[in-house]
Amino acid sequence: MPQIFHRSMNVVSRVSILGAVFLLAGIAWAWGRWVRSDYMTGVGNVRVQPIEFSHRHHVSGLGIDCRYCHTAVEEGPFAGLPPTRTCMNCHSQIFAYSPMLARVRDSYRTGEPIRWQRVHNLADFAYFDHSIHVAKGIGCSTCHGRVDHMPLTWQTATLHMEWCLECHRQPERFVRPRDEIYNMAWRSPPDQIEQGLELLKRYHVPRGGKLTDCSTCHR
Repeated sequence: MPQIFHRSMNVVSRVSILGAVFLLAGIAWAWGRWVRSDYMTGVGNVRVQPIEFSHRHHVSGLGIDCRYCHTAVEEGPFAGLPPTRTCMNCHSQIFAYSPMLARVRDSYRTGEPIRWQRVHNLADFAYFDHSIHVAKGIGCSTCHGRVDHMPLTWQTATLHMEWCLECHRQPERFVRPRDEIYNMAWRSPPDQIEQGLELLKRYHVPRGGKLTDCSTCHR
């Protein structure tokens, strides 16, 4: 029986299969890099806001506590955005006629809320509760970065599941004393692991198990 294909086709077929494997691996690697890129995650992306609000000015410059504006952070799942009247507590007296704050005054006068753009937009299928993290010793800067250094606010963490699990698997690396929760300049001490393990016991934080269970975040 005559041979249909030349013997060289054996080499061609092997090279083609090997090339396809490398091509698929390359595509998978490129996709992994793409979904973790700052462009896709939003890390470092400054959102265009209706008013150029500066955390650096209000937190570092004026020393305003996070809870003055984000009143629900210790009580509910959302930190909350301040109503316009909170802004006007100060700005009815300070920079009361500044053109930059015209939209704040319009909002206060008409009752129409300011439409802020969300900076940290967690996926709807993931459940997150600010209050439990604050109660268990996780500080603002752990997730939001040094907001007190940001003239305009941007995202510093990917919000990917692997980022959340990094903390849930070893919370002792991130937990801090409750009186340091709102201290943006707080840094882990040299014996963070030892102190962290003690704080986990004090705050009744489970390790592993329940913290990494799917139903903890996906409800």
